[in-house]
Amino acid sequence: MSSEHKHSFPPVEDGQLEILILGSLPGDRSIAAGEYYAHPRNRFWPLMAKLLKQELPMGYSQRKEMLLAAHIGLWDVAHSAKRKGSADVDIMDAVPNDIVSLIGRNRQLHTIAFNGKKAEQLFRRHISLPDDSIRTICLPSTSPAYAAMDPDRLFEVWRSTICLNK
Repeated sequence: MSSEHKHSFPPVEDGQLEILILGSLPGDRSIAAGEYYAHPRNRFWPLMAKLLKQELPMGYSQRKEMLLAAHIGLWDVAHSAKRKGSADVDIMDAVPNDIVSLIGRNRQLHTIAFNGKKAEQLFRRHISLPDDSIRTICLPSTSPAYAAMDPDRLFEVWRSTICLNK
């Protein structure tokens, strides 16, 4: 099977972000659904609901609203890339999203959290922040491909690192 050219989605943002969570590029299940973290075994949405001390909303628009109400946004580092399947290791020829413009629209942004090492690697390769006022942190991936970490431990690492004031 050859690599396919894949694209990310528009950012989940409203100009009021304090935290931006960046993934690498949506997987095939997410692309098919048109939703971030749509794979049923991805731990992102249950993790975020637990971090925000809320019930997990069933609908995608309500999930996005949950994040935005907490001033958290989502996007991917790669706007597009070639990739066979959904594995981050197979991402090639990535073209980055305009994250610097998103930062400019969200003046309160103080933290960029990478959902996994590939997102951080792509960011460091393609994006230069205008200054060092924004903290960047790499968190363990919520992907089912990296499910070795116990869910309780994953929660503790994200909770202690992302510093949500909730």
